[in-house]
Amino acid sequence: MRMLGRQLATARRAAGLSQSGLSAALNINEETIASIEQGRRTLKPDIAEIFDDFLGTKGTLAAGVANLPEVDQFPLWAEEYMDQERVAIALSWYDALVVPGLLQSEPYARAVLLNRVPAYDEEQLETTLRLRINRQEILRRKCPPTLSFVIWEPALRLRIGSEEVRGEQLRFLREMAELPCVALQILSVESPFHAGLNGPFTLLETPDHQHVAYTESQRGSQWVSDPEEVSILARKYAMLRTQALTTQDSVGLLDHMLGEQ
Repeated sequence: MRMLGRQLATARRAAGLSQSGLSAALNINEETIASIEQGRRTLKPDIAEIFDDFLGTKGTLAAGVANLPEVDQFPLWAEEYMDQERVAIALSWYDALVVPGLLQSEPYARAVLLNRVPAYDEEQLETTLRLRINRQEILRRKCPPTLSFVIWEPALRLRIGSEEVRGEQLRFLREMAELPCVALQILSVESPFHAGLNGPFTLLETPDHQHVAYTESQRGSQWVSDPEEVSILARKYAMLRTQALTTQDSVGLLDHMLGEQ
């Protein structure tokens, strides 16, 4: 990734362009170009072809992308999502199976990862766990994003790990609910309506106000940028928020669950 980034930077400078100039010419976010050139962001095949055509690099970048070694910690689209998550100005997350990763306590996150099939080896487990916990830095940055979470109640009642792990997770979630940047709502099992039956998803607003979405399934992930598809998920999320408990009642339910411990 760093090598491809340096090749892009070299071709850009040879064309007499700054990062902002290339951004304006191709309508690609300047931060995206900077991240690729620094090796912090994967160069996607379609973008590589655009750069090759514009900069006259004759397929060099596209060939490099096609031959990247498969040593990444995450699937391509998951990596793209996490890259955008770090700089997002708003994020809306619905989950039905587990507590959202940004709100997981370390013992709970470890228990979730230990349930993976096939299992991680010890080194993979520790690396993945650390990467997941480090993502929570956005919650405490100077200007955090606006964060909205809707969690289906069964995800909070699953005894993943142990009852002690579940209790610690509920306390951590209660603490996170007090953060000014976080709006947490629980979709009760008593609700006769549920707009999220097709599974979890995340909506994200980028610094340049693009609206995108991300979904995961058993065998893959999908980065959704088509405006019509993003709109459908945004409407689902809006409906979920009306069907879920209010933030105040959600905190009350968390307190009730903690009282049951």
